[in-house]
Amino acid sequence: MNHAIQNSHRWLNRLQTVLLIAALLGICALAGSLLFGDDGIWMALAAAGFGLLITPGTAWRLTLSFYRARPIYPQEAPALWQMLETLAERAELPSVPTPYFFPSPVINAFAVGSHEQSAIALSDSLLQRLSTRELAGVLAHEISHIANNDLRVMSLADAVSRITAIFASLGQLFLLLSIPAMLFTGVTFEFNWPAVMLLLFSPHLALLAQLGLSRTREYDADLNAAMLTGDPLGLAQALAHIEQASKGWLAVLFPGWGNPEPSWLRTHPPTEERIRRLQALVPAAPSHWLNYAPLLGYSVTPIRRAPRWRIGGLWR
Repeated sequence: MNHAIQNSHRWLNRLQTVLLIAALLGICALAGSLLFGDDGIWMALAAAGFGLLITPGTAWRLTLSFYRARPIYPQEAPALWQMLETLAERAELPSVPTPYFFPSPVINAFAVGSHEQSAIALSDSLLQRLSTRELAGVLAHEISHIANNDLRVMSLADAVSRITAIFASLGQLFLLLSIPAMLFTGVTFEFNWPAVMLLLFSPHLALLAQLGLSRTREYDADLNAAMLTGDPLGLAQALAHIEQASKGWLAVLFPGWGNPEPSWLRTHPPTEERIRRLQALVPAAPSHWLNYAPLLGYSVTPIRRAPRWRIGGLWR
């Protein structure tokens, strides 16, 4: 693997993460100061501390139950568990993430929990339609999110965004209450309208920073996944497969259908760019340390349910 490119991507992602978190905190602190003065700044910092202290895994079982997920036991898929154990050891996790299975026609996977105790949920479509090599890349990507503490970072971003939205809502309430006060009592208020507009639009600015942070963490997880497997093309093929499978007939007629434009409105980076970055990491002589054996003993039974058509061509 090209270590110069690898280090360049890693440091760029880290720099972007620090800058985006600083932007989130700055927007929140500014919104708080416009509303409450210095106390608002301390409230913003308290929200950030709350996001860091609260373990993102506190509600992970609730999340899994929402998806009707159930654990995949070692006797059902021994090779899948072996793959997870190998990747978890490689990522130096304190425990092996528990694989969960949930019914969905959409190829999907996500990680929940914390660095100490986590789970990776896999849809039945993903387990059925991806090759073992592609599955290894997806698992390494999710394990990278856990190892990088991305769940905690995004929990921090969510807490800061929520307190920013609360500040903006209080500002809107103050404006609404001040209008009848001016009409019926004759009392006039001097407003700093640029500051008022900044306060009202602060949740949108925080959301854009949060989306940018999410995209940055996806790039970092891709890079670490390639390091864990030694096979950047495995994940690249999985991304291409997922992108192709997620397109409905409208996407065939109208390229780009279903993807928010511009790209800074997305939670994930463009798939083409992710694949390009992974391809740039391909070594001159690939050597796969991970054993891509078939998943012997795999016997998770899909859960059938009536399909429903959605705009965009997805069936659920």
